[in-house]
Amino acid sequence: MKRATLFLVPILLTACQEAPSNSADATPAKTVDTRDAGTPLGFEDAGPVPATLAVSEAFRVQVVLDRLGFSPGVIDGQSGPSLALALRGFQEANDLSPTGTLDDPTRKALTRWRDVAPMRAVRIPPAFAAGPFFPNLPKDAAAQAKLPAIGYRDLTEALAERFHTTPAVLAQLNRNGPITAQASLIVPNIADIDPATLGEDARGWNATLQKLAVSPKQPQAAKVVVDKSEGTLRAYDEGGKLIAQFPATMGSAHDPLPIGTWKIQGVSRNPDFRYNPKLFWDVSDSKASALLKPGPNNPVGVAWLDLSKPHYGIHGTGEPQTIGRAESHGCVRLTNWDVARLAQMVKVSTPAIFQN
Repeated sequence: MKRATLFLVPILLTACQEAPSNSADATPAKTVDTRDAGTPLGFEDAGPVPATLAVSEAFRVQVVLDRLGFSPGVIDGQSGPSLALALRGFQEANDLSPTGTLDDPTRKALTRWRDVAPMRAVRIPPAFAAGPFFPNLPKDAAAQAKLPAIGYRDLTEALAERFHTTPAVLAQLNRNGPITAQASLIVPNIADIDPATLGEDARGWNATLQKLAVSPKQPQAAKVVVDKSEGTLRAYDEGGKLIAQFPATMGSAHDPLPIGTWKIQGVSRNPDFRYNPKLFWDVSDSKASALLKPGPNNPVGVAWLDLSKPHYGIHGTGEPQTIGRAESHGCVRLTNWDVARLAQMVKVSTPAIFQN
């Protein structure tokens, strides 16, 4: 992952084509992380956060909104468009005027979570630091196809995803201190999940949930709405109440978002990815097809929600800082932690409404 930028640069990212080849109930592949709920992936507290270390109000609010399911994308302390979107979602869900700003009614509503500290000090567990990591992760699909998994490049990248932030923010919080097993680290206060809540494991999904700090217990969505003008994916319950919102990247001038009402046909967790150059306008047809193994840096991230629109889906990404700042080949792209959360909220036949 690279340092986030505040400029809305239209970077074109690849991903959408054939559906991934493994469904949620597929036999676990040898290349998938199959560590179960008994593996110590949780982070122990490492004492108090130094009193001299302070963060912005935006950082504090991002942490609370992330915990509530109104994702600001990466937690970076920036008062930009992503935070404004998250605030509007929170405001709508709480019957407030959707200003997208920290106005007085919103501040009052957020005081219910005033005891949630913005940061915590943790000790990096050896099992988390063990990887495997892929420091020389190639960009070429043919080279990626030779790898046993498309995992994190290093421990810092893995930690950034675990705490829903960026390597640059971790470096700032820790003054570029060492990041190794058993080291103490200051991180955004994204809590561990309770391993006892994990259910049947498929393709290493329990370990993925732990490494992204995403609880398997999520509210159930009756429908999801992808809004092109807002750049959001919203989940609603049976009563029409907004229960979660995620920033999203969707489509481009060449591959526009397919407006209409579709249905989710299935959820692939830790999917393999079929790379078919013939489905990409900007890739030569002479390139060979390839099957890429699972992993957070797989082109579709940790999950693929297959849609009734052929070749389209909702999926994750290994570049979370690009969400809302990049274009895609028509599909809907979320951060890995947000798509993991959404994967727990939907079921087969859940409507997915794509609108301008």
